[in-house]
Amino acid sequence: MYQNILFQNTDGVVRISLNRLNVHHALNTALIVEITEAIKAAEADETVRVVVLTGEGTKAFCSGADLKATRESGQNAGDSLREYYNPMISAIRNIPKPVICRLNGLAAGAGASLALACDVIIASEEAYLSQIFVQIGLMPDAGSTFFLPRLVGMAKAFELATTGRRVFAAEASQIGLINRSVPAAELDHAVNETVSYYRNAPTKAIGAIKLVFNQSFQSNLDEMLTLEAINQDQLSKSSDAAEGISSFLQKKKPDYQGK
Repeated sequence: MYQNILFQNTDGVVRISLNRLNVHHALNTALIVEITEAIKAAEADETVRVVVLTGEGTKAFCSGADLKATRESGQNAGDSLREYYNPMISAIRNIPKPVICRLNGLAAGAGASLALACDVIIASEEAYLSQIFVQIGLMPDAGSTFFLPRLVGMAKAFELATTGRRVFAAEASQIGLINRSVPAAELDHAVNETVSYYRNAPTKAIGAIKLVFNQSFQSNLDEMLTLEAINQDQLSKSSDAAEGISSFLQKKKPDYQGK
């Protein structure tokens, strides 16, 4: 089904692994389309509770745009972003399920944007992110101009975007760019712990939190209060809310089914 990614769906967990090892998983149109399709497939499958996005191997998560393929395509940058990159980032932000980035290696340019689009980023200490665009005379794209200032503040975002310097996982964790930095040998354990939590969490509530948070920075208080009321009303009618409230009253651990 897929030529550029590995796709696994096991017991409510979808794992999407970029698989263009020879170019450090550089993003060409085929890879972008497959990532987008895989995210949408995970969204459409009601049994899926959490998504993990990573890269094969140990060196790279994603090295950014495949510049050779981009040049050979003859497509201009704006059209490429509108047709391919933007739908991919939107799919990740709009799936009402948590997307965990297993940052196993370098994430540069649009590869860094791809990582930052995820809800949780857990990185190997050897991994780094770089807004490398400026080093080839370009500006950040694929969502980085949105994510960076919100994650680290305007001053730090400007520094990272205008220098393109490498931000290794330890620093990235300290400044709030990612959630967690762990030794490489502990990466899978740390990711699995997080996956296990979200696999057994109330998925509809997690999804609502994600989608409402998406609106937070461009909305006023009244708008957010309205969104809270609408979504809380819907959640209060869910099976997981009934289970959670009943379990709380009975002082027992809830058994959430994501419904």
